[in-house]
Amino acid sequence: MGVVVGTLVLQVAVPDDMALHPRWLLPAVSGLLVVALLLVNPGRMSQFSAVERVISLLLVAAVTAVNAFSAVTLVYGIARGTIGDHAGAVLVTGGVVYWTNIVAFSLWYWEFDRGGPGRRAAGRAEFPDLQFPQMADPDLAHQDWEPSYLDYLYFSFTNAAAFSPTDVMPLRIWAKLTMMLQAVISLILAVMVVAWAINNLK
Repeated sequence: MGVVVGTLVLQVAVPDDMALHPRWLLPAVSGLLVVALLLVNPGRMSQFSAVERVISLLLVAAVTAVNAFSAVTLVYGIARGTIGDHAGAVLVTGGVVYWTNIVAFSLWYWEFDRGGPGRRAAGRAEFPDLQFPQMADPDLAHQDWEPSYLDYLYFSFTNAAAFSPTDVMPLRIWAKLTMMLQAVISLILAVMVVAWAINNLK
C-alpha cells in the first residue's frame, strides 16, 4: 500500500500540461479506494474476499488509466514536436511515468497470479501463473513460501528494464501477454524520452 501511495504522490511532479485534469481526481478516487480497502481488511490478508478484490482491482485500474493518459500525452507530444525545449521536465515526467508503469504492472501480476493474494493465502489456487525460483528449488526456501508484493514489484522492474523474463518465468498465456505489453510500453518510453532529452539537453 505504501508503494502505491508513494507512486500517486509522484504524480505531483508531472507538468500541468501532461497531467490528467482535474488534478485532484486521481488522489481523491485513489484515497477513497485505499480507505475502503483498509476498512474491508484492516489487518493482514488471510482469506479470499470478493469485495476486497473488486476494490483492489478498481484501485489498480485507476492508477493504470491515469498513467496511460500521461504516457500517451508524453509520447504524442514528442512525436508531434509540441513538447517544447524543457528537457528537464520531460525527463522528470518520463521517469515518473516509467516508474508508475512498473508499479501498475506489478499490481496486475500481484492481483492475477493464482487468482490474487486472497486465493493464494487461502490455498485455493492449485497451479501458479508465474514461477519464482523458490518454487522450482525446495532448497531455496521453506515449503510454504509464498511471493510477497515486493517479489512482484521486483519482477515487474526487471521485465521493464530487460524487456524479457529474468528469474521469474511466465507459465500462462495472460502472464506472457501482460509481460509483452509491459516490455513494449517500457521500450517506447525509454527510446522516445531518452532520445528526445539527449537531443534537447543544453
